[in-house]
Amino acid sequence: MEIIIVESFDEAGDVAAGIVARAAETDPELTLGLATGSSPLSAYRALSARVDAGLDLSRASAFALDEYVGIPADHPASYHEVIRLEAVLPLRLDPARVRVLDGRAADLAVECEDYEQAIRDAGGVTVQLLGIGTDGHIGFNEPTSSLASRTRIKTLTTRTRLDNARFFDSPDEVPRHCLTQGIGTILDARKLVLVASGDHKADAVAAAVEGPLSAFVPASALQLHADATVIVDEAAASRLRLIDYYRQIAAAKPA
Repeated sequence: MEIIIVESFDEAGDVAAGIVARAAETDPELTLGLATGSSPLSAYRALSARVDAGLDLSRASAFALDEYVGIPADHPASYHEVIRLEAVLPLRLDPARVRVLDGRAADLAVECEDYEQAIRDAGGVTVQLLGIGTDGHIGFNEPTSSLASRTRIKTLTTRTRLDNARFFDSPDEVPRHCLTQGIGTILDARKLVLVASGDHKADAVAAAVEGPLSAFVPASALQLHADATVIVDEAAASRLRLIDYYRQIAAAKPA
């Protein structure tokens, strides 16, 4: 796992965007894994600037990590709408190549199975962008999620619902269930890029990076991946015990 510590949230996004851009230049038909929430916003902004400067993502495919169950696709807080506004439009992705789980499907189990198959049919995810919850979740894989889990329906914890209440008119409106790619699904991506910012994420980052591998901290599963990069600002890195070592590694990294 590579740990990159930067000064600011915007710089973290720029580093993440650089990883995606290099992958796209190598493979214009790459498949992106798109996260939602606040963590990837700076990466999308930085990628948008690169698209404006000539980066072509029009041939890329993309899969969203998760979606709420029960709310319409055009609801402002639905991840269909969030992905459309934050990723599809600014990155000039082809909407026909972007798929988000259908939280209103008649058979949610079949929807999850079909989503897994669609990812396989696309050749797998090339670069998966990730954020991290304050309790260490990735996607909507809440604490105690199986590290081998696949795309499925999950019940959201009270903490996650409260964290996400800012996107709704009231906490009571936050759905109690979601569909999410599983940890096993996420680990199948060839490259993982996790972005975290702020002191409120520091404990989760430290547990994921330096704590034991544990289903209680789902993001700790990144320790199992052969090519995972964690990009954090100073505040999010503040609880890391080996912070000086990570800086030394970055300074001495060969070209």
